[in-house]
Amino acid sequence: MADGCFFQLNMVPVLTHLPRYLGWDVSQETFYIKSVQNKQTPLARQAGVDQSTLMYLAVFKVVPLKLVGILDINKKAFGSTVVDVILSQGVLAVSHSSKVVKLYSFENIVQKYMTKELVLGEQYEWSGVGGIIGEPPFGIPVNIPISDCLPVLFEVSCFSNGIQIGGHPWHYIFTPNNKKHQGTHHICSLQDGSLAKNGIQDMKCCSLESDWIYFHPDDSGRIIHVGPSVINILKILKTEERHSQSEVVQEFTITAHRVDNAASQVSITSSGRIVKRRFHQLDDDPEQETFRMVEYEDELDLLAVVEVAHREEEGKAHVRIHDNQTGMFLKKVPLVESWDVTYSHELFFDLDTIVHIEQKKNNQFCCHVYKVTCRRPD
Repeated sequence: MADGCFFQLNMVPVLTHLPRYLGWDVSQETFYIKSVQNKQTPLARQAGVDQSTLMYLAVFKVVPLKLVGILDINKKAFGSTVVDVILSQGVLAVSHSSKVVKLYSFENIVQKYMTKELVLGEQYEWSGVGGIIGEPPFGIPVNIPISDCLPVLFEVSCFSNGIQIGGHPWHYIFTPNNKKHQGTHHICSLQDGSLAKNGIQDMKCCSLESDWIYFHPDDSGRIIHVGPSVINILKILKTEERHSQSEVVQEFTITAHRVDNAASQVSITSSGRIVKRRFHQLDDDPEQETFRMVEYEDELDLLAVVEVAHREEEGKAHVRIHDNQTGMFLKKVPLVESWDVTYSHELFFDLDTIVHIEQKKNNQFCCHVYKVTCRRPD
């Protein structure tokens, strides 16, 4: 990593790739940097040059900072349809344009293909060129070149290349690659692929933005399913009917504070007759309280839920704090600043501190910090 703003990956010939994405493999322990995609130029295509490498992945340990290795994501090893990769919990997930996601063991890749363990800051010679590892212009050589096809741990065909793995026992959540299943989330056993009882979760939302679902970050194996006005906390249990089958049950629900979303519209015909027509608003109608974010505070075991509604020509938000185990409502923290849903927002919740980072016009950002107090009853 050089100067904190780019890293250089050296092969033959030497290539420099800017980072595109930084993510956690294991939170606070191992992170990875993904390069921009290597697109073949028209000149190289005309010359018949085969550019098999799509991108590079650099993996590091955090404390102390240590290079695990750099691997190339190439079409010879992963297939010609590969479009993207992520690394999570030691699993390399590779997405394909054919709507297939394949999972590989990163540990097995390192053990089989690492040519040499590299140390940041050490002098090294690569293909006749010497330099210091991690410093420009030498950069970091690719020490995990993948030359052949890899054994696949698991693969599934899914809509929009989205798959999540977690739960106790292990399950995965995905949307099948079929138009009739769009908007639904299927929860299946990782062991045999069987669908859990009540494993199809469907909010049946009529909204501009879709609902989202993910495994709870508290390592309880539960699932959080968030819709515009409802948050379901789900749990996976073993069924008594079949030893291998699991059942998805609802542990508790958090609902938005709303009025009746059925509105009346009055019209008068040419004859003077008054006609009342009823219609239903969208589930995420700006005039109604709508859930926008859910954050988890691990030390206090609390959930922070951002609820937004449009009031007096601007969006107003507040943070609802709930007990993570029961869903009991504990406190509401109003946000002073307006909440413009057309721009991006981030919320962080740590002990008694809430941080709201909002994007403004002209790509400017503003940070708001709140301290949550506990008032004693009189």
